[in-house]
Amino acid sequence: MLQVQFIRQNKDLVLERLALKQFKELSVVDEVLSLDDRRKKLTLEYDETQAQVNVSSKEIGKLMAAGDKEGAESRKAAVATLKQRLQPINDELKQVEENLTLALYKLPNLPHSSVPAGKTPEDNVVVRSGGPMPTLHAGAKPHWELTSQYDLIDFELGTRITGSGFPVYKNKGAKLQRALIQYFLDYNTDNGYTEFQPPYLVNAESATGTGQLPDKEGQMYHVTEDGFYLIPTAEVPVTNIYRDTIIKESELPIKMTAYTPCFRREAGSYGKDVRGLNRLHQFDKVELVQLVHPDTSYDTLENMVQHVEKLILSLELPYRILRLCGGDMSFTSALTYDFEVYSAAQGRWLEVSSVSNFEGYQTNRLKARFKDSHGKSQLVHSLNGSSLALPRILACLLENHQTADGIAIPASLQPYFGSAKIG
Repeated sequence: MLQVQFIRQNKDLVLERLALKQFKELSVVDEVLSLDDRRKKLTLEYDETQAQVNVSSKEIGKLMAAGDKEGAESRKAAVATLKQRLQPINDELKQVEENLTLALYKLPNLPHSSVPAGKTPEDNVVVRSGGPMPTLHAGAKPHWELTSQYDLIDFELGTRITGSGFPVYKNKGAKLQRALIQYFLDYNTDNGYTEFQPPYLVNAESATGTGQLPDKEGQMYHVTEDGFYLIPTAEVPVTNIYRDTIIKESELPIKMTAYTPCFRREAGSYGKDVRGLNRLHQFDKVELVQLVHPDTSYDTLENMVQHVEKLILSLELPYRILRLCGGDMSFTSALTYDFEVYSAAQGRWLEVSSVSNFEGYQTNRLKARFKDSHGKSQLVHSLNGSSLALPRILACLLENHQTADGIAIPASLQPYFGSAKIG
């Protein structure tokens, strides 16, 4: 969440950047400042009253020692009256602090100065593109037909077991999934990331820390009896590893990677764009998370973009990188690059990764800090990215590498898959 002091000192800038993000409830900024004013006033009133209690309490002892019992009893009565005033002040202060936190939760992160103006995905800016654009043979098929032809995925079986959006991978389809996950993890760890295997369910504190709550509560599967949430991404448990932690500056940057299944309700998604693997409720993804010094976070972002770009290139897929406009960014991001891979059989671009810098937005909620060389606590900056989300990568691998007599496996994957071809 945003820091109150920054909002107070930069109100006009905050309003300008929130407007770029198409945030409409700008009155929340004044609500935050008003609640903070009330918090300060109540804190001062509480501290002054407590100070009077402390002074009077010391005087009671002196009066008793001097034999002035009547004076001591008078002071005791005064202290009792002061203490009675403390409780309602404290109760209101707690309520104001809670309301202030809730108001801050309503404010999204501020977009970086390089974020382009715009409201929809059509306003995103293509930064660069690359990779080989395939020329498919006559009779080429979309992935949902290829998975049936080669007995790789059973969508109908998944629907019967659970519901739509829960495919069953089998035979070489299951093996290819496993090969992709292992390849992605090895690629990340070979580049200095430490692998974690986190829980797939998190508590509300963890989901709030990374910003999924309260903003995306309706998109998460909720285990109501236990108060847990199925994770929509490994970002949630992995970033929370450092919740309520003071990190040594010498430990930065912290580079983490994890494979997890991901669970998203995707309410309201329907139509041809969600067919096959294009949009699922459960899918596999390998995630990158970094916690870094604030001075280096944008250099780190560019390095993470290059890291993901090289991975996609190794899969011999055509891609493009987009800088998201203000209106298409996530609630918590300050700057996001999306990676899209071209689906030749569908004739459309499919998002396969987002790489984002959250600056101190998540870590302010998480209270993830480091002590600088002057001994002062500062928020670390958090970044994450998909490296990679599997469903659309798998769809594009099958479609773009299909031939008249099978599906070619990229050279980088062959040691993991154990074959150069399916079919």
